[in-house]
Amino acid sequence: MKLKILVIGSSGQLGQEFKRLSKTQNTLDAEFIFTTREILDITDATSLSTCFDVYRPDVCINCSAYTAVDKAETEVDTAHNVNTIAVANIAKECDKYNSVLVHYSTDYVFNGRGFMPYTEDSLTDPINLYGQTKLDGEQLALSHNPKTIIVRTSWVYSEFGNNFVKTISRLAKERDTLSIVADQIGTPTSARDLACDTLLMIGKMILDADSSYYGLYNNSNLGVASWYDFARKIVELQNINCNILPIASTQYPTAAKRPYYSVLDKSKIIKTFGLALRHWETSLRDLLSESEVL
Repeated sequence: MKLKILVIGSSGQLGQEFKRLSKTQNTLDAEFIFTTREILDITDATSLSTCFDVYRPDVCINCSAYTAVDKAETEVDTAHNVNTIAVANIAKECDKYNSVLVHYSTDYVFNGRGFMPYTEDSLTDPINLYGQTKLDGEQLALSHNPKTIIVRTSWVYSEFGNNFVKTISRLAKERDTLSIVADQIGTPTSARDLACDTLLMIGKMILDADSSYYGLYNNSNLGVASWYDFARKIVELQNINCNILPIASTQYPTAAKRPYYSVLDKSKIIKTFGLALRHWETSLRDLLSESEVL
């Protein structure tokens, strides 16, 4: 029988990439089931239960999330319900049907006061509500389903939805100058790379049938950048005539605090699954050269 993979939240950046891969690079020869918010309300436990009872997936990839970092400071209940309570309920359904759960978290679980890449064992200390809800979701997913993989990632972009690459590309064509924060350091991550890596991980888990693969992993593209570096490269690769100026976070106040340093150490995922991660500049170049959307 074919491996049955349920992808929850398929209208977002990552979900759209899984849709693409299911048609172009389905090396698992799997049957994919995609749900959107209109089809499945993950905050409705009854709806989740019905979905799992109907599809009984071997693997559930949860791409759904509340990602409005600043709005989360005031839309507390919504962020909590999506990023924490719903994740716990998804994990419970996975446990009920013996499904592997792959769930994505964030570099924002860290306070950003360090200067070395964070490992999976680094102390978590979210400085905004979004990060706290994601951390709570991680812990509940791992506690409710032993067959869970949590993937922490950072600064995700794609040709789909709203993201930093699309915003900078649009604004740079409209303005002569953009001022971008230069003292927040992390790593941009291609949603396509993240989705490809996930399918490779699932393939290895299924092939090896090794329970030691479950747990927490960091995965982003390689390299380090500030939002300023990221913006400059976006403009440079598209030959847009726009001056990018560096500013401090204090010059661009936001409702939610951001970690100043949130680079993730990827050595565990590379060693465990043998992934060949790409540098963020390479992945960005590929997207901008291929995409007709940006």
